[in-house]
Amino acid sequence: MSPAALQSLLPSDPSSIAGYRLLGRLGAGGMGVVYLGRTDNGELAAVKVTHADQADQADFRARFRREVEAARRVSSPWAVPVTGADPDAPEPWMATAFVPGPSLGEAVTAHGPLTERGVRILGGAVARALAAVHEAGLVHRDVKPGNVLLAVDGPRLIDFGIARTTGETALTSTGMVVGTPGFLAPEQAEARAPEIGPPSDVFALGCLLAYAATGRPPFGTGAVDALLYRTVHDEPDLDGVPDGLLDLLRACLTKDPDRRPTAEEIAARLTEDTPGAAADWLPAPVVRTIAERSAAMLALPEIDATQLDASDTGDQPAPSRRKFLLLASGGGVALAAGGGIAAWAALRDDGKEDRKAGPTPKKRRWIIGVHADLTGPAKNIGRAQERGARLAVEQFNARKDKPFTLELKVSDDGGDKNRALAAARVLTGDPDVLGVLGPTSDYTGLAALPAYDEALLPLITVSAGSNMLINANLGQGLSMLQACPQHAIAGTCLAYYVLTKTRSVRPGILQDRTDDTYAWQYIGGANFAFRQTGLVPVPRVVPAGTTDYKRVLGEMMAEGMDAYVHCGLTPSAVLAARALDELGFTGMKITGQHVFEPRFPAEAGDAAEGWVLGAPVVDATTVKAASPFVAAHRKRYGAAPAFYTGESFDAVNILLQEVEKAAKGGKRPDRTELVPLLRKVRYQGVMGGYVFDAQTGELHPGAVGTFMYAVENGRYKPLEFAPGGPPKKRRT
Repeated sequence: MSPAALQSLLPSDPSSIAGYRLLGRLGAGGMGVVYLGRTDNGELAAVKVTHADQADQADFRARFRREVEAARRVSSPWAVPVTGADPDAPEPWMATAFVPGPSLGEAVTAHGPLTERGVRILGGAVARALAAVHEAGLVHRDVKPGNVLLAVDGPRLIDFGIARTTGETALTSTGMVVGTPGFLAPEQAEARAPEIGPPSDVFALGCLLAYAATGRPPFGTGAVDALLYRTVHDEPDLDGVPDGLLDLLRACLTKDPDRRPTAEEIAARLTEDTPGAAADWLPAPVVRTIAERSAAMLALPEIDATQLDASDTGDQPAPSRRKFLLLASGGGVALAAGGGIAAWAALRDDGKEDRKAGPTPKKRRWIIGVHADLTGPAKNIGRAQERGARLAVEQFNARKDKPFTLELKVSDDGGDKNRALAAARVLTGDPDVLGVLGPTSDYTGLAALPAYDEALLPLITVSAGSNMLINANLGQGLSMLQACPQHAIAGTCLAYYVLTKTRSVRPGILQDRTDDTYAWQYIGGANFAFRQTGLVPVPRVVPAGTTDYKRVLGEMMAEGMDAYVHCGLTPSAVLAARALDELGFTGMKITGQHVFEPRFPAEAGDAAEGWVLGAPVVDATTVKAASPFVAAHRKRYGAAPAFYTGESFDAVNILLQEVEKAAKGGKRPDRTELVPLLRKVRYQGVMGGYVFDAQTGELHPGAVGTFMYAVENGRYKPLEFAPGGPPKKRRT
């Protein structure tokens, strides 16, 4: 965990635990809370405290004790050490040394892959840490980018929560996959418990190093089932791995555990020296991040410089930041920073930090940001979202009792994921921005997310439904609220609609792999819903670029398909519509969000008639409660609001409601404290009700959902909300 993720303590939080003064929250989940703690001599630690109700469970306390014991058995400079623990306390806790650097996943996502030298240093250090793990008779079982923290003097392996003694199977049931898909071995993917051992960690290390070298996992991304299948059956994608590392990574990633090298052998083959105090093994932006986070330690309460002379009194000048760093307790900040001082020294500009303060800073502004695609493929959606945000801000400013005046700041990513991070930094880099609406699409959202998470700047999307935007395994989604259903949930809604409206007994579901992640989420949700009611669908997966849909769909009809769910994008939906029309198919034809655009009925023509589409938006002109909003939009823009405008209006008003509540007495709130407040919101907007999961920020199933439309005379005719569950009694 990093200082960028530090949140204020809650009133219910303790102020200290077993000699650790608690300075803030680093994270929280269903099992407990992780705090940033400090000892009396200045040492910083990540203090993990379990919930009392969990501690009452004997099996949970036993697992926690095993985690503590496992971490204590590992002795390596490249593994984060345990500095204290009490598994028998009323609320069991464990403290580990605090490393302020980013995780490997965060660094690669934000700044790209490492150099070959950087990968060698990373691999050598993590291999040595794993060698120590294996020497202690343990298997880590979760070597992934989120579990490797970066410091200038080398990486640190963390998290022994699922580590197990070699050969231990009592807690690894047959059929239970343990680890992170995309970074686990084939024997883990197939839950072959007796075969899981040190070679499994070596395979995961190979995945980790391929990711560090290329910026992508070697078995791709997407739905869990797809990742597990590729891990077991496909060859790794090592395109872009430096030639000097290819043979080693291929050896690590062989399917046969017995043919993989040991961790000691990997460390020996990666002969690059350890970095010491040099910062050049990491990209400069990563070093800068480490330096900034190390410097942020100075702002924490009661970390004081050591006095040079107890007799020094009177009007002595305050120590400069450099002197502060050099004088700070030797066992405290310097060690806790994990090389942060070296990073600061590598990047600082001598003479600048000791200058006197400049002019009085400008008066702070109150800004709401919009991150959208305004000029790219989804520009119609992005512009609608901007209009919704602008109306919300203008409505707020028109209030006579407004406590402050708002501004709107817009950043356009053009729908290009390569521009998304820069577009995000336009907003996160402005300290006056209090929250952001957006981004418009899944992939610009994923590319931009590291900037928002690092700044802990609230981010509300009404159109990006990828479940990867909130992914605890990758340590991301700290700032995100999804005011729309996730794609997998939307897929279940499509299936429930089929079950409610038809007599289907053999529904067909087809995945177009053009957008593999989106389609996998939809088909997974639909398949779950159908099987929940005992139906066995007719499935098909077609490669990107497939054009012969008549043959594929004809085969599905021959197998008894009586309803059709299309999990893919508009071009393939157009081909499917034409093919089904030619084949004379009369069952329900249904698809989801990424086909819900004017292009589908325009290109499919008569073949689109009767198709049903689900999307996370409602036609505002059909909602009685939205009448004042629709009138305001007509007055402002001369037309009825487009899809996504009303939802954006609601999302910005959710932000404004919580900002105003937090602005007690007109005092500007700390934007980093707003996300937990927003996730507890129950808000009734003009387009419906919004409730979020307090831990993840995803939309609660009981909130606004997927709305259904039918194509009629080339237009989308509003129908109703899709059911949130299977019908109590099937139509017969």
